[in-house]
Amino acid sequence: MENGTIRERIVSGGRAPIQNGPPDIALRTFVSSECGATNFYTGTATFQPGAVLRLHTHTVSEAITVLAGRAAVSIEGRKYILGPFDSMHVPAFLPHEVRNEASESIMIAHSTFAQPEPTRCFTDYSTEPSSHDASDTVGREGVRHFETIERYELAEGAIFCDLFAKRFGSVGICGGYGIFRPGSSLPCHTHKFDESITIVTGEALCQVQGREYKLSGYDTAFVPEGRAHRFLNASDQPMAMIWVYAGDEPDRTLVDAGYCSGSISASGNGSKS
Repeated sequence: MENGTIRERIVSGGRAPIQNGPPDIALRTFVSSECGATNFYTGTATFQPGAVLRLHTHTVSEAITVLAGRAAVSIEGRKYILGPFDSMHVPAFLPHEVRNEASESIMIAHSTFAQPEPTRCFTDYSTEPSSHDASDTVGREGVRHFETIERYELAEGAIFCDLFAKRFGSVGICGGYGIFRPGSSLPCHTHKFDESITIVTGEALCQVQGREYKLSGYDTAFVPEGRAHRFLNASDQPMAMIWVYAGDEPDRTLVDAGYCSGSISASGNGSKS
């Protein structure tokens, strides 16, 4: 906390807490209510060869983005194969199973939920329908294949694409992938939503209202809404991230770079401070 408000938080990709779960699947938490998040959650699931997260449902939207390996997601007889940075939105209450079909390599998936403490209800194909009327969600899962997604240049040398959002079916969450050429950066900006940023390639320099952090290897930054921040690639290699907002669609408000470097007080830009 800072002056009574929530500050940013950096979570180490390799030391993030592991939830209770199947012994052959490591469920790591990045952003949750522990960070101060109120409307979303992010984390990863590392599947050992052949591991299966059996049929289950959630009460909110989920987005699954593969970071390494290949995932097989099955939903009511429909099967989808997802490779690196392919993404799938699974509506609330829709039963689904996630499997690593590889016999010799791990699979890592990034998960986003539209609540800070998601629950998982295991079920099976013979389970009687619940009282919830899922007729408006069944069959509405959406897949975005990374190789065919449209790209846009958010800043010089910073190429982005949107993986999930309201326009693709998710509710309360949106997110995507961004890659930065050496020397590139985003302008200093704020959001009206909390944000989670996981570094999936290379090394990033993160500035948040006068503080700097180096991130790599799935390190994740939690940036509360209204905090001025930006990411830079000060290395000689590409840097890439998975970004997530606790909102339906992307939103960015550009502000003076001094708010990120700390040379200008954050109290002057409408940010929480």
